Amino acid sequence: MDLGIHYANFTHPDWQTTLVDRLDATVRVADEGGISLFTVMDHYFQMVDFGGPFEPMLEGYSTLGYLAGRTERVELGLLVTGVTYRHPGVLAKVVSTLDVLSRGRAWLGIGAAWYDREHEGLGVPFPSMAERFERLEETIRITEQMWSDDDGPFEGTHFQLAETICLPKPPRGRVPLMIGGQGERKTLRMVAQYADACNLFTGDGVEGVAHKLDVLRGHCDDLGRDYDAIRKTILWMGDPVAEIDRFVQETGEYAALGVDLTALAPPLDVDPEAWATVLVEKVLPRVAEL
Repeated sequence: MDLGIHYANFTHPDWQTTLVDRLDATVRVADEGGISLFTVMDHYFQMVDFGGPFEPMLEGYSTLGYLAGRTERVELGLLVTGVTYRHPGVLAKVVSTLDVLSRGRAWLGIGAAWYDREHEGLGVPFPSMAERFERLEETIRITEQMWSDDDGPFEGTHFQLAETICLPKPPRGRVPLMIGGQGERKTLRMVAQYADACNLFTGDGVEGVAHKLDVLRGHCDDLGRDYDAIRKTILWMGDPVAEIDRFVQETGEYAALGVDLTALAPPLDVDPEAWATVLVEKVLPRVAEL
């Protein structure tokens, strides 16, 4: 079992003067301590659950570019990119640039987007849910074409590109695709059709994740996709540093389902560097064997 750190908020003690230093220190602990994946959010306003729009929030891909220069080993991504925020051709270029500059450590995590307030606040169009999923599928197809040898046009319902040129290409040929979300009819079917990885929430516990994976397996069977080829990741709801024994026990149950990466978010009221240090020193060794 691998661990990831999802740096979901910047409102840590004295953030007005320590935001960059804390982020830098935390990602370096992760990089040197064996954390597999470090992610930030793709939001322009902070979510209401973390204090709302008047709390600090950094733009995602600018942040990852900075982190790429501060690290050597840990993989980097957004959990997850909102499909509405960037034109897909530009997104493919941004992500491939991150992959080149990090020497092959980028993930493309992507989803249909949902935070209407930040769209309205900054004047970003927010289509219907049905249209956002249509745009998500076209965006995935565009990124795959731009990272292939086909530099010709793309003609979709929502996007038309005259030339899908993207040089330099990602070092691994393409960037691994993670589709976030767990909607059973659309999202998990899209995972089965396109993705290298899924990301599920643990709000409904082990049984809830097991059910979602059963649904994913069914979509894979329908589409002729190898279910085992899709990496299963989760975002664990809780603080593993405060509840090490419970976390390790539950992680073993998730591992038995085939989950091999668990992402964890530092709590709002702690020093994230100190939290990450305990995570790598006391928690990671116990789950590494799962």
